[in-house]
Amino acid sequence: HLDRRYIDGKKSLFFGPFAAIGPKFLKNGSNLDLFKSINPSNVVTLLSAATKNFPLVKYSVQQVLMGKEDRMKELRRFIPDAKDEDWDLHIAGKRVQVIKDTKEHGRGFIQFGTEVVNSEDHTVIALLGESPGASTSVSVALEVIEKNFPQYKQAWESKIKEMIPSYGQSLIDDTKLLHETRKATAQTLELNE
Repeated sequence: HLDRRYIDGKKSLFFGPFAAIGPKFLKNGSNLDLFKSINPSNVVTLLSAATKNFPLVKYSVQQVLMGKEDRMKELRRFIPDAKDEDWDLHIAGKRVQVIKDTKEHGRGFIQFGTEVVNSEDHTVIALLGESPGASTSVSVALEVIEKNFPQYKQAWESKIKEMIPSYGQSLIDDTKLLHETRKATAQTLELNE
């Protein structure tokens, strides 16, 4: 995905993320994080996840091994005239997958995306998953509002639609709205259409 961000007052455009695999749970964490988390109650779940999802593990390793030339090829799928000298590789953060046992998927189910978990009385809300950053922050905020403040949803809906014109509508079913949304996004990110 593409993100426009301001860092130290300077406007930048970010592309990514590329998948990675490693034992750290935080960007500046310890290489022992994963190993310290293993205990008798989760070892079977972790091994099941690794064996069931070997193609994902392989893909992640391939992504780690990508050089700048391969990463630029990916970027050029979105920005055909991207120049190598204009782009640098930065490690922006770390994603940790949620791995859990479920009735539907059995042991070692890898949860993709981000999951909002609420206490029964809605006084505590936690965000779990692989992508708690800019790419999902809006959808997560909307999910928190819808799940935890349903009594305000109707009152807040006009303000939400002002900020997100496509809110509550399908971009798959409405191609005109899809093109309008893409055009507005391209203008905001200062990209050629």
